[in-house]
Amino acid sequence: MAKEITGYLKLQVKGGAANPSPPIGPALGSKGLNIMDFCKQFNARSQDKPGQVLPVLITIYNDKSFDFVIKTPPAANLILEAMKKQKGSAEPNRAKIGSISWEQVKTIAELKMPDLNAFKVESAMKMIAGTARSMGVTVSGTPPWEN
Repeated sequence: MAKEITGYLKLQVKGGAANPSPPIGPALGSKGLNIMDFCKQFNARSQDKPGQVLPVLITIYNDKSFDFVIKTPPAANLILEAMKKQKGSAEPNRAKIGSISWEQVKTIAELKMPDLNAFKVESAMKMIAGTARSMGVTVSGTPPWEN
């Protein structure tokens, strides 16, 4: 018989760097989960992505066991990584912090495809470009679908 789900928990953890200190420890401890068990499993499954911020969706069952799914890094982090910047603009409509090319947008969109609500790469590219605009990043060049 299937286990009964009691809840979900979303966290953002750096790849290969989960430890029982805050914010992970208190979040899992309040739900009654084994913190060290999660840290060991997460670090083993994310050791190929060290230092990247990874969203994690933890499914909590009524017997205090859990499953988790590791998602792809947030689009904003990937955009900042492509630009080699620390953070986005405080006033994205006035102060631009730089630009990225449509090729960079395409690589980010292809990486994010499993987690995005899009069927075509062009649609995913439009989503990534919108995220970039909201961070004060311009996308240089003409979009590939307008050629």
